[in-house]
Amino acid sequence: MAGQLILAILILVGVHELGHMVAARVFGMRVEKFFIGFPPRLFSFKKGDTEYGLGAIPLGGFVKISGMVDESMDTKQLSAEPQPWEFRSKPAWQRLIVMLGGVFVNVIVGILIFIGMALYTGDNYVPADEINKHGIVALELGKEIGLQTGDRIINISGKEFKRDADLFSTDVILGSNAYYTVSREGKEMQIDVPADFANKLADKGAMGRFINIRHEFEVEKVQPGTPAEKAGLKSGDRILQVNQNSTHFFDQLQIELSANKQKQINLLILRAQDTLPLTAKLSEDGLLGFKPKLLTKMERRPFGFLEAVTVGTLRSFTIINDQGRAIGKLFRREIDPQKALSGPIGIAREFGGYWSWLNFWSITGLLSMVLAFMNLLPIPALDGGHVVFLLFEMVSGRKPSDKFLEYAQRVGMVILLSLMVFAFYNDIVRLFT
Repeated sequence: MAGQLILAILILVGVHELGHMVAARVFGMRVEKFFIGFPPRLFSFKKGDTEYGLGAIPLGGFVKISGMVDESMDTKQLSAEPQPWEFRSKPAWQRLIVMLGGVFVNVIVGILIFIGMALYTGDNYVPADEINKHGIVALELGKEIGLQTGDRIINISGKEFKRDADLFSTDVILGSNAYYTVSREGKEMQIDVPADFANKLADKGAMGRFINIRHEFEVEKVQPGTPAEKAGLKSGDRILQVNQNSTHFFDQLQIELSANKQKQINLLILRAQDTLPLTAKLSEDGLLGFKPKLLTKMERRPFGFLEAVTVGTLRSFTIINDQGRAIGKLFRREIDPQKALSGPIGIAREFGGYWSWLNFWSITGLLSMVLAFMNLLPIPALDGGHVVFLLFEMVSGRKPSDKFLEYAQRVGMVILLSLMVFAFYNDIVRLFT
């Protein structure tokens, strides 16, 4: 987990700071330092006017541009007259481009990652008509808002329901006045999604307690030495009943097995054209010991290059839009900050305990877009704070004093450090809950 996070940070911070450095050099500014990671430094070397290095704390990075008030708080040179190669001597529009350089590169990297993933994976989904053959499975949180197992989804917030991803879309989780229109026992009804529902889904494992697709199934592979093998289950078997209770769907089987842990159960199975009775003694965790084959049909369609560009770009900017909506819910107190804000530990856990290039690039692309969005927030010490001051200068014609920028930078650093401490605290609490 940690190794994947560190690699992602090295990539994303590296390209972000490179964006600043390239823009600065295009306009003739001197770049004194280019570091990935924060001090203490692990190593560095100098080439031309720039010192390149790697810090021991892989939580960010920085580019030090001559004549700029930044997180280094090195303001000694500001007492002298501005030099032609300094940031402060350049026109406001050039300084603005330099400050936006990192964000721009992160957006481009995020888009390229999602385009590449679209080309590689294509479009894989369960269509609405396949889901509505048997309806959904309403789990704990789904039942809490009024959904029931077997409900068939007609539309979501008045929009056409097309695929499985629509069931859990951010339009539902982060939208306002969201609702499901369902068909239940021949009657149409509206199930409202509470405004603070995203707060409940932010809990660990909460999405696995919301709703699912209802699957027919058969036995794909029997694990050696398990109750399934001892009972005589074989690949291709369909489990029709457990203790005379129907298990036509996989969710029904899970309920029966959970209710009979360590007990002997009677199975009725379909093998080819024959029905056979079997007996099994369940393990203490209520498992039979077989891999199920879910019989729900998926659609698979490859993307052409132009399609992948469109899909990848849309997915990238959807992330930025979702971040904005999530912050709106934070300010409206519809999401608890303790659940919504994660630090490095929480992010590392998202990578999982195994290596998967698809998973790695998926999360890295997401982080690239999130990094771009977060850096545009109007907080001093972030790129967005500098952008606000530069826009003020361009509109008013008055440049904020270096002393004001220095104090603003200090305030911004306090805000960022406080947020970092809070995020670390959240991560540690989640480790023990």
